[in-house]
Amino acid sequence: MSKVAIVTGAGQGISFAIAKRLVQDGFKVES
Repeated sequence: MSKVAIVTGAGQGISFAIAKRLVQDGFKVES
């Protein structure tokens, strides 16, 4: 099963860092 995360405001700041980490951990990230 694939893992999907929705991160709001992922274009900058802490949300961008969180989204980047989730991708490294194997999540498909939608913003």
